[in-house]
Amino acid sequence: MAKILVVDDSQTQVQSITKILQKHGHETITAEDGDAAVSVARSELPDLILMDVVMPGLNGFQATRHITKTEGTQHIPVIMLSSKDQETDKVWAERQGASGYIIKPAKEDELIAAINKLL
Repeated sequence: MAKILVVDDSQTQVQSITKILQKHGHETITAEDGDAAVSVARSELPDLILMDVVMPGLNGFQATRHITKTEGTQHIPVIMLSSKDQETDKVWAERQGASGYIIKPAKEDELIAAINKLL
C-alpha cells in the first residue's frame, strides 16, 4: 500500500496510529516533532503525512507549510491530526497546505477513509 509518515510527540499516539495503518497494509515511518518531520519528508518522500499540531520546535502548522510549499515535497498530502477542535484551526491548517483535518482521538474508519481519499 502506501508509505505514511506519522508525526507526533506522543509515543502513545504514534503507536496507536501506526497499529491502525499497519492493520490496513500501510508502511509507517515516524518523526517526533516538526523539525524531524521536514527532514524525514525530504529524505523518505512518503506518500502521505499525518501531522500533529502541538509539538516542540516547529509546530505542525509550520512544518506543514514548509513541506507543502517546498519543491520536492510539495506533492505530499498532509492530514492534520490534532486535539485542537476549533474551526479556526481547520481553516489555518488548510491555509498552510493541509489536505485534511481530523480531531483526536481519530476513529479508525474516519482516518482510513481520509487517507484513501488522498492516495
